[in-house]
Amino acid sequence: MARAENKETASAMARIVADMARDLRTERGWTQTRLGEELGYSAAAVSAMETCAQPASDEMLVGLNEVFHGETKFFNRCRRYMRLETYPEQFKNYALLEQEALSLRLYATYLIDGLFQTEAYARALIGGGYPPLPHDRVEELVSARMARKALFDREPPALIEVVLEESVLRRIIGSKEIMREQMQYLVECAQRRNVTLRVLPLDAGLGGEYAGGHGGLSLIETPDHQHLAYLEAQEESWTLSDPAKVSTYSQRCAKIQSQAMGPRESLDLFQQLAGETE
Repeated sequence: MARAENKETASAMARIVADMARDLRTERGWTQTRLGEELGYSAAAVSAMETCAQPASDEMLVGLNEVFHGETKFFNRCRRYMRLETYPEQFKNYALLEQEALSLRLYATYLIDGLFQTEAYARALIGGGYPPLPHDRVEELVSARMARKALFDREPPALIEVVLEESVLRRIIGSKEIMREQMQYLVECAQRRNVTLRVLPLDAGLGGEYAGGHGGLSLIETPDHQHLAYLEAQEESWTLSDPAKVSTYSQRCAKIQSQAMGPRESLDLFQQLAGETE
């Protein structure tokens, strides 16, 4: 929502976008109304963007890049950094690492990993959290979470291996219909060549061994082949690079994977929960 106080707190990137858009508009001799018509926005929305009362959304940046494609691809380059600014503070560093990762190994214990959430699941989860967030902030966070999915189709694609606790699949977020759609989406994701999805069953500890008791975990391989671990709890986060610690987490993740269902068996469970099979 456009607010006067946003003008004082707007980020440097939002101000740069506003200045560039205003400069290019005036160079063409366009009014804010004319630019709004080109973008499919109102003149008020253009004014809010140019004054930083409402920084440009990802959709507006796409439009600006198309409208001014002859002059610059600046706005397209800005999308990545503007999206980063919408994430919660504790997540920003990981979001950047995730976008560039060569490989990711993820273990989700309470909720479906954000990279694999549907829009409806993410909206129900974020909107139903505590303390409650304003509607505009919920939508901003949902949009930013969905934008992360560009990783799936990036060239070259990242190799992504995920283990989900079975309880995550059975915990209803929002409604049964939202969960059914979410399971259908996991079926689609599981069939991507660069994605491996496994489920750690509820009875994984029945034999006396259970490697998943320490909580969720993300392991990242960077473009320069550095290996990092990312941990998050109660809106706090830690990114670890110490080789000894990362090695321990990597070994633990491998053990969790060995105790999980295979990819085919996991896919069968997603299909069952989606209602696609008997």
